[in-house]
Order: sequence, then structure tokens, then C-alpha cells
Amino acid sequence: MGGSDQGQLNSSVFGETDQLALGREAYERSAWDDAYRHLSVADEASPLGVEDLERLAMAAYLAGREVSYLHALERTHHAYLDAGNSLRAARAAFWLGLRMAFRGEAGRATGWFGRAHRLLQREGKACAEEGYLLLPSAEQQLGAGASEAAYAAATRAAEIGDQFGDGDLSACARHVQGRVLIQQGEVEEGLALLDEAMVAVTTGELSPIMTGLIYCSVIDACQQVYAVDRAREWTDALAQWCAGQSQLVSFTGRCLVHRAEVMQMNGAWGDAIEEARRACKVSQGSELPIPGAAYYQQAEVHRLRGEFVAAEDSYRQASRHGWEPVPGLALLRLAERRIDAAAAAINRALGAAKDRLLRTKLLPACVEIMLANGDLASAQDACRELEESADRFRTVALRAMAAQAAGAVALAAGDHQDALSALTRAFQLWLQVGAPYSAARTRELMGLASRCLGDEEDASLELAAAREAFENLGAAPDIARIDCTAPFLAGPRSSGLTRRELDVLRLVATGKTNKVIATELCLSEKTIDRHLSNIFNKLDVSSRTAAAAWAYRHGLA
Repeated sequence: MGGSDQGQLNSSVFGETDQLALGREAYERSAWDDAYRHLSVADEASPLGVEDLERLAMAAYLAGREVSYLHALERTHHAYLDAGNSLRAARAAFWLGLRMAFRGEAGRATGWFGRAHRLLQREGKACAEEGYLLLPSAEQQLGAGASEAAYAAATRAAEIGDQFGDGDLSACARHVQGRVLIQQGEVEEGLALLDEAMVAVTTGELSPIMTGLIYCSVIDACQQVYAVDRAREWTDALAQWCAGQSQLVSFTGRCLVHRAEVMQMNGAWGDAIEEARRACKVSQGSELPIPGAAYYQQAEVHRLRGEFVAAEDSYRQASRHGWEPVPGLALLRLAERRIDAAAAAINRALGAAKDRLLRTKLLPACVEIMLANGDLASAQDACRELEESADRFRTVALRAMAAQAAGAVALAAGDHQDALSALTRAFQLWLQVGAPYSAARTRELMGLASRCLGDEEDASLELAAAREAFENLGAAPDIARIDCTAPFLAGPRSSGLTRRELDVLRLVATGKTNKVIATELCLSEKTIDRHLSNIFNKLDVSSRTAAAAWAYRHGLA
């Protein structure tokens, strides 16, 4: 062999070695995309050993490379089979089955789980993998409402995890136990088990994929029963975990959606919509689907601000990406005064929802829509079901929702003193939760109840406080509604708007930007700025929100 050929060979070998070393080093520092790229290059030059194949699969998953993850994991499974390691092959089959289940490919998921079971039977000895294969069974039983069977399977999985010192298995099984207890109404006990699982998560004891899966599942479970404080706490922890891995994609989108949900409840609507938009952008650069929940969160903020055109588009995007757009879309129809459409949408969603917690999400909107539709009996039925859920799960936010609904129904029924008592209780609970918009809606109803009881002074105080809160949030439709209820709160208004200024105002009220308005009206942005300045002066307002509220109040939007 000539010197030149020898030099090329040495360079090639050293290059492969460098790529493999770089991939392993990137993996250790959680630089997932770098690890994937270096390990892929090394694999192309010379097939990776089974441990490095596992690293390649993990890095691909966390970098949002779905197809590459599945391919590398299948190769890992077969490499373990070839090496005669049935237990590790079964574990790889479990992860393949789990991913297929998440993708909604039930047939392939069942096939991989079945293969894993057969390998364990062939091995014929106790192992941690037996516990992993109990987890899909527990999840299936939980989804079917067979809570006792689900709890038994999760408990056995936790015992196996403890027996073999497998932290991933123990933590995952205990979090499933917690979710089962929550579904059974044992909320405190269930949350305690979720907290125990989260100790292992937050102290870095688990693998990255299991860490992300438990984070998201626990936050979802907390949100389902409106355990707001814990949802906030674990969302903050998840955000810190994601921020520490700049190349993490797989869980970042869901984390941003969770943050958007928390921010919306906290009243930080501008921040909420930005986080939801970021969730879409993160997923757009990967092989992962864009989370429909991100579009739904954007739609919710647009609706609350009165930006109905943008809300409509975002609800449709949410539906297109697999997310149920109700109750938000039904509430949008109500805000648009399309009450029949709102009632049809909420009734359709409730008719399809059998799970108690899923129905609970829909019931407050049902109460509001049925009252607007003049259907007191249906509103009372929805209110009773909501109160039953609040009694069952006993979280502060659920009790606030039930009390607010009870107050609204009593007010509509003419039981004004009962209404005020229930609404006062709801208001205090909303303050405890830290939900300024819900607190303001409740306070508005308190003002109406006081007015019905003849206490006009208290009514004015409550309505003024509610209006100020809506102004701070940017809730233009709510401001307009209060100004119709108590026009003296808004102060004197005289229009004198030109036809062109009215055109601009109508478009402002739909949430459109100056650039879009200029395009639609064939004007320059500078001209739109001047029109807006004139509108603000003539209406004696200082913001787009207040101008939009004036438009709603006067039937221009």
C-alpha cells in the first residue's frame, strides 16, 4: 500500500473516531442535535455499536427527529436480538410500542408490545422489563375507566421498579397511580403520588425522555382537575429544564403551551400569545406535528381581546391540528351574538364527552351560553353537574367555577341574595387562585346582583372595579358590555367620527394591525396613524382596547 493510500486511510479512521467521540461528548452535555449529527456521520462511515445506537435514537427523539428515532430504535432492537440480549431487545420494543401508541398507530403499538412480551416469556425470569410492559396496560385501563385494574397494574409496576432499582420505571408507575387516584376523586392522595414522582424528575434521577414524559403528564393531570398552584409550579420547573437544553425540541413545544395556559390565567395575555406562537415555531422546524393546543391558546387570547377574526382563524387551525376548539369556539359565537350556533356547538361537544373531567372543562361555557339563550333549565343542569365535580375533586379553582356558575344561574332565576352570596364566595376563591379575568367577570355579576337588590352604590363600585380590571387586561368586549350596563362609568362620549375614521375603527375592533388596515383600505400606514390619533381624541380614549370597546358598545363590531 502506497504512502498516499495509507495517509487517506489514517485520515478516514481518525475522522470516524473524532465524529464518534464528538457525538458521545455532545450527548453527555445534552446537545441533542449535535449528538445526532456527529453520531449519524460516524454511523455512515462504520455501523455503530448497540450502545451508541441507543444514544443516536435518544438524541434523535429529543432533537425532534421522529423518523430517525424510530429507525435507530428498530436497529437497536435487532442489534440486541443478534447479541442474544432478549431483555434489552424487549425494552427497545416497549419504547417502539409506546411511541406508536402516542402516534395513534394502535396496531403497530400492539405488535411491538406483543413482541416484547414474547421475548420476556422466552427469557423466563423476573426483570424490570416486566414492569415496563405493565404501564401500557395501566394506561389502557385508566382510559377505559377501569380504575381499580389500572391502579393494580401501576402498583405492581412500581414494586418491580423498586425491586430492580429502576428509577424510570418506579417514577412513571407512581405517577400513573397518582392519576388513577385523581380520577377516582382521591385528589390529595393522587397529587401526593405525582409529587413523589416529580422529586425523581426534578433532581435529575431519570433519563431525559422519561423526564419529559412525566413532566408533561403530571402537568396535564394537574390542569384536568384545576390544581392551579401545582400546575404553575411544575410548569416553571419544566421551563427551566427545557431552557437548560438549547437543542431540545421534543418537549419544548408542550412546555411553551403549558406556560401560555398559566400566563393566560395569570392575566399576562400578551406573554401568553407569544409563548403559544413560539410553540408553533419550535415544532415547525422539526418532524413533530405542531401542537393544536398552541393554536387554541392563541385563539383564546384573541377572543378575550375582541380580535374575533384572528380568533376564528386560530380556532380553525387548532381543529386542523387535532385539537377540540370548543368551548372557546362556542364562546366566540356567543360573543358574536350568534347564540344558536354557540348553543349547538357546546351541546355537540357535551354530547360527545363522556369523561367527567372532560365535561367539567365544557360546563362553565354551557352555563353562560344557556343563560344567554334563555334556557334556564339547561343552565341549571350544567351548574349542578359542575357542582358535583367540584365536590368530587375539591380544588380551589373548580370550587370557584362552580360558585360563579351557581351565582349566575341564581341571578337569572331572580334569587338575587343567593346569587350575591355565591358570587362573593367565587370572587374570594378566584383571588386565591390568582385569576384576574375570572375574578373580574364574577365581580361584574356581583354588581348586577347588588343592583337587583336595590344597592346602587355597591353596584357602581363593583362594576367600576370590574371595568378597571378589564381595561388592564385589554378585554374590549367585556368593557363594552359593562359600559352598556353602566354607561356612566365610561364617562361622556361624543363621536363626530368621519366615515373613513369609522372604517378604521371597525378594523381596529377586529384586532387588525395598522399595516393590515392600511392594505385593506388602500392607504399608507402614516395615514392610518393619523386617523387613529383623531379617533382617540374624538372618543377621549388612550388605547386601541378602549377604542375597540367603544366600537363594540355602539354596534360597529
